[in-house]
Parts: sequence; structure tokens; C-alpha cells
Amino acid sequence: MGDYGAIADVGETLITLLRDNMSDLFPDPVASVALLSPADVEDQNVRLTLFLYSVVENPHLKNQEMRNLSPTQLGYPPLTLDLYYLLTAYASTQNTDGTLDEHRILGRAMRIFYDNSILSGTILQGSLAGTSEELRITSNAISLDDLTKIWSAFQEVGYRLSVSYLVTPANIDSTRDMSMQRVVSKEMNHSFMVPKG
Repeated sequence: MGDYGAIADVGETLITLLRDNMSDLFPDPVASVALLSPADVEDQNVRLTLFLYSVVENPHLKNQEMRNLSPTQLGYPPLTLDLYYLLTAYASTQNTDGTLDEHRILGRAMRIFYDNSILSGTILQGSLAGTSEELRITSNAISLDDLTKIWSAFQEVGYRLSVSYLVTPANIDSTRDMSMQRVVSKEMNHSFMVPKG
């Protein structure tokens, strides 16, 4: 389970995964691969961004059972979220070679997410580290119209080739609990029917 920082921990996990697997492409993977909005890329040496553009409560995992915290206490289930990210590559130069470079970077990042579609164990960062949590990364096919609407939110930033991903489940533990009393005695009352006769 995750604390309230689970959204940030998922982002850190994804960026760490990309940096670790793309260090041969960039001299400084920490500066080149960033959890950043496309609107904030200008004048930075960023070659690949991952931008969280939507957070939605997962409807399928909304009504989970309460958890046993102790013999007299039940905990409410966690808030389970679906996180939608935009993956965008940037070239170092603005020409045909730069465009091909963008395509290579994006293809490499997509392969990394495909090959690591289930994240667990030592790759998990922050409060997720050392837990039994599993994150699933899936390509989120959205229409060109929806993609254009996302990019229109970045004023004075031109559209760039991007791919959308869904990462789920991101769990944020609830702080609510409920007390319950243990059964300490049981009474049984048997009624017998006696036929007249």
C-alpha cells in the first residue's frame, strides 16, 4: 500500500526506469529524461519527458473489502487511481536528422515500457519500495483529436509526436478505520414443536 505520496512515487519509478535503460543514449540521463510538462521544456537540455496529464479513480477497484488492522479494527480500502501520462521525445536539432532522433528516442522509451509492463520489486521507488505493489503500464490509445486537445493546453508550445500511457493501480491508503467488537459469547435458543396428540 502507498501513502499520500504514491502519485509522486509512481512518477519517480517511471523516470528511474527510463533513465536506467537509456543511459547509453544520453551523456546525462538525469537532465535528459524528466518528469516535466511540455510547456516547461524550453531552454532545457531535455530529450524525453513524461507528463502526468490526468488522474482518475479506478472504478473497478472502488468497492474493495475493508482490511483487518487488528482483531478489533477494520481499515477502509485504499483510494485506487489510474494515472495517465504523455511521453514525448525532443531532438537536439530542428532538422530531418533531429526528427529521426526524436523517433529513435520515442521508440526506445516505448520498448522499455513494453518490456517492463509490470513493475514490482526493487524498481519501485519512494513509499512503494519494499512493498508487494505491482504497477501495470499499458499503452493508452487516444484519438488524434484528443491528443490535440491535450497539446492545446500548452500555450505557445507546438504539437509534438507523443504517446499516452496508463499506469495503474496507484494506491493511496485511507486513514479511516472502524472499530468492531469481538464475539465473546453466543446464545442459542432452540424451539421445539410438539405435535398434539
